[in-house]
Amino acid sequence: MAYSVIHSRRPARARLAIASSLLALTMGAPAFAQDAATVEETTAEPEGDIVVTGSRISRSELSLPNPVQVVTAETIQQSGKTNLTDFLINSPALIGSQSNIDVAGSNLANAQSVGVNLLDLRNLGASRTLTLVDGRRHVAGTPGVAAVDINTIPTDLVERVEQLTGGASAVYGADGVSGVVNFILKKDFDGFRIRGQNSISQRGDAGERFIAATAGKNFADGKGNVTFAYEYNQTDRFSQSDRLNYGRTGPSYSFARNRADFPDDPNVPDRVLYTDLRWADSAPGGAIDLDGDGVPDRTGEGGIYDPGTYLPGTAFTIGGSSTPRETYYGDFTPYTRRHIGNVMARYEFSPAFELYAEGKYVRSKAYTFAQPTYDFYTELAPDNAYLAQRFGSDGANGALVSRDNFDFGIRRYEMERELFRTVVGAKGEIASNLNYDFSYVFGQSTQESTNRNDRITDRYYAALDAVSDGAGGITCRINLPGQTAIQGNNYGGQPVYNGAPLTFTKGQCVPLNVLGQGSPSQAALDFVTVDHSAWARIQQHVVTGVLSGNTGSFFNLPGGPVGFAIGGEYRKESSNYIPSEYSLAGQLMDDAPARIDRGSFDVKEAFAEINLPILADVTLFQNLSVGGAIRLSDYSTVGRTTTWNVNGSYSPIRDITFRGTYSEAVRAPNITELFAGGSGTYQFIVDPCGVDRVAEGTQYRAANCTAALTALGVNPATFDPSNDFTSPQNSSLLGFQGGNRTLSEETAKTWTAGVVLRPSFVPGLSITADWYDIRLKQAIQYSTAQDVVDLCVDQPNLDNIYCDVINRSATNGYISFFTIIPENVASFQTAGLDVTLNYRFEPFDNLGTFAVSFQGNYLDKLEFVPTAGADPENELDSSVYPAPKYSAMFDLTWIKGPLSINYGINWQTKTRRVTREQQAANPDYIEPGYFWYKEKWDHELYFSYDVDENFNLYGGVNNLFDYKPDVGGVGYPISATGRAFFMGVKAKLF
Repeated sequence: MAYSVIHSRRPARARLAIASSLLALTMGAPAFAQDAATVEETTAEPEGDIVVTGSRISRSELSLPNPVQVVTAETIQQSGKTNLTDFLINSPALIGSQSNIDVAGSNLANAQSVGVNLLDLRNLGASRTLTLVDGRRHVAGTPGVAAVDINTIPTDLVERVEQLTGGASAVYGADGVSGVVNFILKKDFDGFRIRGQNSISQRGDAGERFIAATAGKNFADGKGNVTFAYEYNQTDRFSQSDRLNYGRTGPSYSFARNRADFPDDPNVPDRVLYTDLRWADSAPGGAIDLDGDGVPDRTGEGGIYDPGTYLPGTAFTIGGSSTPRETYYGDFTPYTRRHIGNVMARYEFSPAFELYAEGKYVRSKAYTFAQPTYDFYTELAPDNAYLAQRFGSDGANGALVSRDNFDFGIRRYEMERELFRTVVGAKGEIASNLNYDFSYVFGQSTQESTNRNDRITDRYYAALDAVSDGAGGITCRINLPGQTAIQGNNYGGQPVYNGAPLTFTKGQCVPLNVLGQGSPSQAALDFVTVDHSAWARIQQHVVTGVLSGNTGSFFNLPGGPVGFAIGGEYRKESSNYIPSEYSLAGQLMDDAPARIDRGSFDVKEAFAEINLPILADVTLFQNLSVGGAIRLSDYSTVGRTTTWNVNGSYSPIRDITFRGTYSEAVRAPNITELFAGGSGTYQFIVDPCGVDRVAEGTQYRAANCTAALTALGVNPATFDPSNDFTSPQNSSLLGFQGGNRTLSEETAKTWTAGVVLRPSFVPGLSITADWYDIRLKQAIQYSTAQDVVDLCVDQPNLDNIYCDVINRSATNGYISFFTIIPENVASFQTAGLDVTLNYRFEPFDNLGTFAVSFQGNYLDKLEFVPTAGADPENELDSSVYPAPKYSAMFDLTWIKGPLSINYGINWQTKTRRVTREQQAANPDYIEPGYFWYKEKWDHELYFSYDVDENFNLYGGVNNLFDYKPDVGGVGYPISATGRAFFMGVKAKLF
C-alpha cells in the first residue's frame, strides 16, 4: 500500500537486539517455564511417526527429507529475550530479519512500521518468508503485505520454532519461496503457571518487563481441554543519545571526507573517523544568512555564527555553531507495550470427531522519536518584524534561515494495533489409517498510526510572514486588511495556497518567530503543527480441508504403507489504508501526499502429497523413501500457478541418513505491489554520477553518466551534488510510489542435499549438514529511489526500465523526480551450508548432565541481478543485508539436580563496510583497517534454580563481556545496549 513516508535527513545505519536485564523479583509477578528435564526431552529422539514442518504426512523420522532447524522454548528462555525476533535474529538463517532497531528513530521507513518485527529467511526479503502458527497462516502485520508481525505471537506459549528452507509453497501455498518459519504452540495445558521477568542494561536503560500466566484444565478423562493464557510485555524507549560516549561508536562518530586529502592523494585515505560532526549551515536556533551569499552570518539568538571547519564533499562541519549530528537521529529502539490473550479448547466426542477452537486478541502500542523538522534557506521577508527586532537594519534586505526545529517538538510516530485471530475446526479418523482435518481461520488487524508535530504548509508560511500590525504588535501579513500574500506569493485575492484552499481563515494566523531556540510561542506552534492519524485494516479468511493417511490397511510397499495427503484451500485477503485528511489533501510539509489504498484477492487451491517407502530394514537399506507434492492455484489476480516438489531420503544403516529435495515454488504479488494507489515519498539520493561516486559502480557507470549529463549541458568532470545543500543528496526529494497491476508471480527453484548422522556408538549425538541453493526468477523488485538511480547508470546502456522512471534537471543535472513501482525484473540466488549439532551426555554419575547445541551456516553465494541482462551484484559479506560468510549459535548447558547453567555464544564473521566496487575504484576509500565491520561476539550466561518442584528462580547476563559496536558503527554488528542483566521467577501454583 502507499503510506505517508517520513521526510528526514539521511538516517543512521543501525542494528540492535534489545537486551534483557535485571530486577525481575521487584515485579512481584512470578511465572513458569519448562522444567530442567526439558533439555533431555528435546534432545531425545522422537519415536514413531511424526508430522514436521514442510509436510502434512505423518511418517517415521528416518524418512524425513526436509532440513528443518528447531529451537525450543528452553533455548529461547535461556537467551533472556522475551521478544522472539531478538532471539531468532541470531539464527544464521534469519540473520537479516527486521528487529526493533529497524523500526525506530531515523531507521523508520513509515509510521505504519513502528514496533513491527518481520522475519527474513535467507536474506531474500520478509515478503518471501512464510510465517505459520501450528502450520496455519496468520494475518499480516502491516497493510498490503503477507509478512507476519512476530510481536503478535505469544512468547511464553511457544513450544518450539521450526525453520524450513525452500520447497514450502507446494505444501502451504504462496509466500514461502525462501522457506517457512513455523511457531508450534503448547497444547493440552493442565494447571496454573506464571512467569515474570525484568531486564535492564548495566547503564540503567533499555529496560523491559514481562509477565505471562497460563491456566489450563484437562477433563472427561483427557478427551477435552481448555487453556487460557495472558502475556504482557513492555520495553522502554532507548535513545541514541544514551550512548553518546560509548567508545567510538554511535552517532558521535562517523567516517567522513578527509579534509587533509584535497586534492586527492592515492596514498592518503579519502575518509577518516571524525567526532563532533555537525550539520553545516544549520542550527537549532537558526543559521541566519543576512546578505544572501548562501553563508550564515549570525545565529538566531543574534550572535556571530561560527561555521566550524567544513568537510568538503559532505554536509558536515567539525565544531562551530551548527547542529550536532549526534543529537539528531532519535531512538535506537521504540517504546513498545503489548497485551496478548489466548484461549484454546478441544473436545474429542469420538476418535472420528474432535472439535477444536482457538482465539487470540492482541492490543499493542509503540512509539518512537525520530528527527526534528528542519528548514534549509527558508526566506524571511525584509519587513519581517522579528527580523527587525533581532538584527535591526542588518536585516533590512531579508534573510535566509536554516534551522533544526527541536523546539517545535521532535517528530514522534505512534502506532496502536488491535488484532483478532480465530481458528475453528474438526478432525478425526474416518477409517483405519485415514484422517481428516477441516479448519477455518479468520484474522483481522486494525491499526491507527499517528504522526505528531508535523507542519501544515500554508499555515507555516503564513506564520513566518510576520509583520508589524501598525499598533506596536506583530501579526501575520495575511491577517491585515487587503493582504493575501504568504511568503511573497500572491493569490489574486483568493483564499488558496499553491492552488489548494487555505486551512484557516483570515485573522486566525498566529505569527511565528524562528530566530533563536525556544523563540516560537506555544500559540504559534499550535497553529502551524498538527497531530494526524491514518487508519488501516487487514483481513484474512482461510478455509482448509485435508485428508491424510496411508495405505496400510490394503497395500504396502517393501518399506511400508504409502503415505498421502490431499486437500483444498480457499483464501481471501484484503487491506484498506486511509491516510489522514491532511495527507490526503497534501497539506503537510514533512510528509508526502498520500491516497486511500485498498485491494483484495482470493485464491482457490488443490494440493496433494505422497511418500513412497521403497525399502526398510534390509541390508544397506535401513530406509529408502521418495515423495513429492503438488499444488494447483487459481488467483483472482495472476491466474493459475503450479508449484511442486520431489524429495527423498536414504539410510544405509541406522546411523546415517542422506536426504534431498528439489522444488519449484511461486509467490504471487501482494496487495501493495498490485494495488497501491500511489502517493508521494521523500527520499535522499546520492548521485552516482557525482565526481566522488562515478568510479564506484559497474564498468558502465562512467560512460552512462557522461552521456546523461552531457545531453543536459552539464560538465561531468565538475558535477558534484555532495557540495550543494539543496541537492537530493543533502535534502530529501519528493517522488512518486505506487503499485503495478500488471505484475505476475515470481518463481523460485530450490534444491537441498544433506546428511544426518546419529552414531550409535555415541549415544545422544546427532549431526546434520545440508546444502541449499535457491534461484529466484522474475522477482518483484520494489526498489528505493537510490536503487533506481544507481541501476539506471550501472546497466550496459541508458535504455533500461530504471532510466525511464527518473528525471534530471536541465538546469543543474540533479535528479529532479523519480517514480517507484514494482516490476518483475530481478533475480536472486543464494547458496550455502547449514550445520547443526546436538549432543547430550553424562560423563560421570556425579557430574550431572551436559547438553551441547550448535547451529552454523556457511554462506557461499548471495547474488542479486536487478534486471534482465544486468551483471550480478555480489551481496556476500555485505553489511546492508547483513550477510556474513560464516555465522553460528552455540549453547552449552549443565544440569545438576535443581541447578541449570547455560553458556551461549552468537557469532558472525566480519561484513563489508565498503562495497567491492567502492574498494576497487578507490583503494584509498578509507583507512585499510576499516574496509570491514568487525566480527560479532555475543556471549550470554544463564542460570536456573528449582527452589522446589513448584518454584524456580532464573537470571542471566547478555553481552557478558560488554562487546561494543564497531568503530563508527551505530548498533552494528552488535546491539548498542552493552552488558545487560535479566532475572525472573517461574511458579506452578497447581
